Amino acid sequence: MRRSTRSTSTRCPTATPAPTCISPSPPPKPRSGESSDAPLAAALAAFARGALLGARGNSGVILSEMLGAIARRLASASGEHRNAEVMAEALQRATEASYAAVGEPVEGTMLTVVRAASDAAGELAKDPKARTRDVLAGAAAAAREALGRTPEQLAVLAEAGVVDAGGRGICVILDAAETVLTGRRPVPVTQPLGRHVIPVPHLPHDGAGDLSVDGPSYEVMYLLDTRDGDIPALRARLGELGDSVVVVGGDGLWNVHVHVDDVGAAIEAGLEVGRPHRIRVTHFAEQVARAGSETPGAQRGPVAPSGRRVIAVAAGPGLAALFAEAGATVVEGGPGRRPSAGELLGAITACGAQEVVVLPNDPDSVRASRVAASTAETDHAARGLRIAVIPTEAQVQGLAAIAVHEPGRTFDQDVTEMTATARHVRHGAVTVAARDAMTMAGPCRVGDVLGVIAGDFAVVGDDLAAVAVEVLERLLAAGGELVTLVQGRDAGDLGARAAAWVEERHPHVDTVVYDGGQERYPLLMSVE
Repeated sequence: MRRSTRSTSTRCPTATPAPTCISPSPPPKPRSGESSDAPLAAALAAFARGALLGARGNSGVILSEMLGAIARRLASASGEHRNAEVMAEALQRATEASYAAVGEPVEGTMLTVVRAASDAAGELAKDPKARTRDVLAGAAAAAREALGRTPEQLAVLAEAGVVDAGGRGICVILDAAETVLTGRRPVPVTQPLGRHVIPVPHLPHDGAGDLSVDGPSYEVMYLLDTRDGDIPALRARLGELGDSVVVVGGDGLWNVHVHVDDVGAAIEAGLEVGRPHRIRVTHFAEQVARAGSETPGAQRGPVAPSGRRVIAVAAGPGLAALFAEAGATVVEGGPGRRPSAGELLGAITACGAQEVVVLPNDPDSVRASRVAASTAETDHAARGLRIAVIPTEAQVQGLAAIAVHEPGRTFDQDVTEMTATARHVRHGAVTVAARDAMTMAGPCRVGDVLGVIAGDFAVVGDDLAAVAVEVLERLLAAGGELVTLVQGRDAGDLGARAAAWVEERHPHVDTVVYDGGQERYPLLMSVE
């Protein structure tokens, strides 16, 4: 396997700090026709954007679309309509938006619950004397009733003796709104009236609950910058690849969710129409295995960690796909958005493995990874958790390391082999100066092309291809058998031109080119 992730971190005096992924851009301006109340419109726009950026999982993504639809209707409100009518319309739009966002809507889920709430709100709002609190109280009551009936609509809920979790979340939000406006705490309804049997949760005979070895192996989520008109085709393509397709958003920013077996294809579907970022991949297969190993009817408790996993920090969507296809748990990173020790700790503990290998792939992430590893080993000392941080300081080093990863070896042997392979990689990159500075290769000005070798600026030029060739020439000076080229975003044919040069000047050397999609570095290079 060979896929690359982002370029080595550079101690780059010329690079401009990239915006963090928490707030990649200012909140969008209110849409045309919306209220001129700038502070309220801006707050609602920020609220909707925050919900979109923070959404996690199938239900979380659907909920973000609901909240966005409500925020947009409130922002466009004027004095022509009563507040009760506006709120009822907002809930109706939330229902319409959520159904539209889901590839194959299923009843007995949060969709059913929010539809019941909006229907009740619409009926109540017809009364000219109705107030907002009446509408929300009625919507909350209808949602609770609908929630109690979800086990009748989905067999998996009835078998487990539970209600739909996403629907319960809708009820929590509406109940909170009712409490704020009325001062009353609603009485929850979890089963239809007249039913007095207490459900006893139990597992199916295979012990796997709603997880199945026949189902998709991965949950893939990412934010996508693309034109709104490209979304229908994207939904259709993702529907061909897997299930649980949810695509929500608007105004050029979308949140994509799908369950698939082919992680790379799901990410490539996004690449075909725009720029995926903040990619998150969750592996279901180990959850199925752990669930299936439980004794049917046994008390559920913390599952003991088992197996071995690799956690890799990736700096671009193409790189993330490559690492994921190699079996790694991917954490998004790179200059300007390097993961914190807390994020890495979360990935280590969430992967459920007894043995974990971390590939930081840049110097700053090496430090954060060591902190996360130390904390995890201390917190889980009783469970014998073992963590090894391989100090990969470049994305191409991480690719080389995971290429030789072999779970069949002992943990120590695997770590030793991966570490040795990463250390023997000679790596470089090409970037563009963002400010005037003094480098090891001499002074550079804004717009100059910089060649990076082992993290240091070694070449200053004015042509991307020429500098790339100079870096490759130096990397190949000591020989080599394989050149790996990882092309960045908007790099044109730079990777192909560099590969052609290698084939012409070093015909005995094999060359592979990947589309990494990384920003700031048009080309990453390595020689082995």
